[in-house]
Amino acid sequence: MIVDSHAHVSPHWYEPVETLLHQMNESGVDLAVLTQMIGQTDNRYQQDCIKRYPRRLASVAWVDAEALDVSVTIENLAREGVSGIRLRPSACLADGRLPGAWRAVQATGLPVSCVGSAETFNAPGFVEMVARLAGTAIVLEHLGGASTPVTSDEQLAVRREVFKLAEFPNVMLKVPGLGELMPRNPKTWHSGRPFGDSTPSLLHEAVTAFGANRLMWGSDFPLVCGREGYANALTLTRIALNGLPDDDLNAIFGGNARRVFSKN
Repeated sequence: MIVDSHAHVSPHWYEPVETLLHQMNESGVDLAVLTQMIGQTDNRYQQDCIKRYPRRLASVAWVDAEALDVSVTIENLAREGVSGIRLRPSACLADGRLPGAWRAVQATGLPVSCVGSAETFNAPGFVEMVARLAGTAIVLEHLGGASTPVTSDEQLAVRREVFKLAEFPNVMLKVPGLGELMPRNPKTWHSGRPFGDSTPSLLHEAVTAFGANRLMWGSDFPLVCGREGYANALTLTRIALNGLPDDDLNAIFGGNARRVFSKN
């Protein structure tokens, strides 16, 4: 079973769910985790999508983490069947308590899809908070950074620091298409090798640090369509990891996301 752990849909921005389902069908993807866009606190469209296609979709909602009633909102979303909550990195409050949104996900048992930069994931306050959330699955998006290629040694060093969070068993990573990690090679892309013959070192370092059971592939649809495209994001990433045992590949490209986010 192939699961896409990170896709965006909307009737107002990007693409509607039917476009995603077409891409999934063309690429043999069985299930996708709809990951709400940053700032969109109205999750009704995603909820409607999973009601219409319950065997094909799961929903990770966005909430206003600063709202006074955020805990109630998350509790209601959990009752409505969301599979997770998308949050930015945070830190404990001055009195040592967890922020309201993070307390709520801890109480409901929902996993977190965490969107941020490598710098925010490395922040001491976030690391301290992660240590206190041992029972909450926290999945760092875009391999622990932004969705842009690493182009300098300094950027690479900061991204590698994020991998130290592997010491916490509840932390996982989303594995993106190679277009997020590498610039397109203008000499080879037209021959079906858009990134040449190289593989991003970060990808294999992530496997070494976290192990296959804490990684999950995510397309970043529809933004991936402006990089290598949906099908290539699946195919080329799988080729880059072909040295792994089949059980590991099955976990990364399906099993882990289904275990963490899917209610199916």
